[in-house]
Amino acid sequence: MVNLTIDGKQIAVAEGTTIMEAAAMLDITIPKLCYLKEINEIGACRVCVVEVEGMDRVVTSCNHLVEDGMVVMTNSPKVRDVRKTNVQLILSEHNSNCPTCIRNGNCSLQDLADHMGLLSVPYKTSYEEGFTDTEFPIIRDSSKCIKCMRCVSFCDKVQGLEVWDVINTGYRTTVGVKDNKEMAEANCSMCGQCVTHCPVGALTVRRDIKDVYDALHNPDIITVVQVAPAVRAGFADALGVDGEELTQGQMVTGLKQLGFDYVFDTNFTADLTIMEEGSELIHKLTHRDEYAWPMFTSCCPGWVRFMKSEYPEMVDQLSTAKSPQQMFGAVAKTYFAEKIGVDPSRLHVISVMPCSAKKYECSVDEVNVVSGVRDVDTVLITREMLQIMKMDNIDLANLEESEFDSPLGEGTGAAVIFGASGGVMEAALRSAYFLLKGENIDPDAFKEVRGFTERRELEANVDGTVVRCAAVSSLGEARELIEDIKAGKVTYDFVEVMACPGGCAGGGGQPINDGEERGALRGSRLYQLDRDNKVRYSHENSEVQILYKEYLEKPLSEKSHHLLHTHQKDWVY
Repeated sequence: MVNLTIDGKQIAVAEGTTIMEAAAMLDITIPKLCYLKEINEIGACRVCVVEVEGMDRVVTSCNHLVEDGMVVMTNSPKVRDVRKTNVQLILSEHNSNCPTCIRNGNCSLQDLADHMGLLSVPYKTSYEEGFTDTEFPIIRDSSKCIKCMRCVSFCDKVQGLEVWDVINTGYRTTVGVKDNKEMAEANCSMCGQCVTHCPVGALTVRRDIKDVYDALHNPDIITVVQVAPAVRAGFADALGVDGEELTQGQMVTGLKQLGFDYVFDTNFTADLTIMEEGSELIHKLTHRDEYAWPMFTSCCPGWVRFMKSEYPEMVDQLSTAKSPQQMFGAVAKTYFAEKIGVDPSRLHVISVMPCSAKKYECSVDEVNVVSGVRDVDTVLITREMLQIMKMDNIDLANLEESEFDSPLGEGTGAAVIFGASGGVMEAALRSAYFLLKGENIDPDAFKEVRGFTERRELEANVDGTVVRCAAVSSLGEARELIEDIKAGKVTYDFVEVMACPGGCAGGGGQPINDGEERGALRGSRLYQLDRDNKVRYSHENSEVQILYKEYLEKPLSEKSHHLLHTHQKDWVY
């Protein structure tokens, strides 16, 4: 153990501990800006500096290891002066037009300047200007970049795509798309993790709120909104309350107050996805010699884009089942439009999603039932939903509860766990067991696939058929898994991949809590909703059963294939 003193408090810590980590053990907060534990510990911002007795210069606490007998001062006059100068220098190269910034009120640099009492910048202000393609779902505003390198490190170390890189040298050094490519030319998965890990407003997800307002205020348009499973966890998280206090019923009421004509639950089509994907898995398992293995899940468009750019030879191993978002759009503009007796062209389908890549997915021609007509017209991320409710002065915490509308509003516990890593696989196995054996298995029988990161494996015995399964979240983990498959180190039948750590609960469209990874917490809330649900199997969703009886006939029928399946190989990347 290493003994040291921090701000007059003695502590003993393990060797290899940084000063910042040791201070945190004493509940001493050291300001930081570029730091991400184990991902970006480069001390680039020089905000986390501390003074060490006997050393002439201050040191960065994020990457300076403790030493025995060390005496550290985290807020001495010398530290405050250096820290103030460093923050002022950062501000001198940053577009500080905060009132119109998307991160106003949720910006680490803004919070830091306020905490330090900075009222002016004594240096000449000069910053780079320019945007990347504003039609692309991920947008970079050069004027707000503080060169913290978080986006570079996260995309490299966690997602393994290296979309961002340091470009130019000297005073012209900045961050941009690697090899000076346009965003559309890069192998970006659109996962949005660079956005949620940016401490300022340099990276954002394209805003589509105006499209929604235009639809809401057009008397000739009928607005239909669907809400993804993980959004309800982000909704509660953003307001800083327990998930049990702020229920999804209040979220539904908020959406109805915005003026949407119909408020439906994407859980409905998550259950529908399970019926199609589970049936597809069973078909392939009973015709093993006709297919390449494993079968991969396909509901995450960031993962699909990753496969198309990195492993195009394996794209045909993706399930052909559309994502719940796109199944909903297809059903809404056919079955539901017929139900209410309107032309599908009058329906404007809006998705509220935890995922920035969903903005790309809805624009892919190959997922639409009618060529040139979108099944899903507009995608809002969770943050946009919260923003639009704020703009309409909706008092979320004091709303009464409402139910989702029918007939596309019923969802099971199996559907809600789509938003957590491992949830799609678990839900599919629950129903696959029933479809093969004719009886339900314990809904928690496959809980080994639950988790936040790293690979989780399971051998499931489904009526005598052993199904070898694996689940991962993050594209870096996905790459390792695929390389192991290609090298013959592992063999699987069914693999779930989510692009974002923790799955959709940690998606790039979820509320931003800088420096915190909230995916695991949000995911645990979704599993609680599953446990609390009276129906925990997708095949027991009564509205899905009616849909098959009245319209689709059965899973994998000709009509089901036409409406609910796609071939990702044909997607324009």
